[in-house]
Amino acid sequence: MTKNDAIVAVFARHREAEAAIRKLAESGLDIQHFSIVGKGYHSEEKVIGFYNIDDRIKFWGKNGAFWGGLWSLLVSGIFLTVPGIGPVMVLGHLAGMVFLAIEGAVVVGGLSAFGAALFSLGIPKDSVIQYEEAVKADGFLLVAHGPVEEMARAKSILETMNPTHLDLHDDVKDMPAAPTEHAIGHSTP
Repeated sequence: MTKNDAIVAVFARHREAEAAIRKLAESGLDIQHFSIVGKGYHSEEKVIGFYNIDDRIKFWGKNGAFWGGLWSLLVSGIFLTVPGIGPVMVLGHLAGMVFLAIEGAVVVGGLSAFGAALFSLGIPKDSVIQYEEAVKADGFLLVAHGPVEEMARAKSILETMNPTHLDLHDDVKDMPAAPTEHAIGHSTP
């Protein structure tokens, strides 16, 4: 049985998070092990939305180009409103886990759906609360989950990207299979 680790890096700006995920992808790491979490827009904006046609997605709003560009790299996503935080976008495999948390009505002592998804991996509740607070403060999370060796390599790459916070959580659970892409907003032919 393979041991898994999880890494959570917090970035203050979307450009930093995007540069980090692209550097991880360019390094040959399995991009399916990575996710991005952040707010979809800021309250001063008047229009927010996205649509998906033929495996292409279009986002409107201040960070529309950021989310649209990452959608094609990370494949799946979910947009939800989290009480106390606001509208949140989750792209990557973690989106499927958030969907499962919502569908299964998973409640973990005051955590949001994406917090419950992180907690279900084995990330300690205190850390999850810090990550929820980072998103609430307009930060962006880059979440990595996979084999120990790959996560060690990802951590060394992320350290060069100067995140505001970087944690390694060792010996976490396997990531459960995500629901079908169609179920979480990604069209299938």
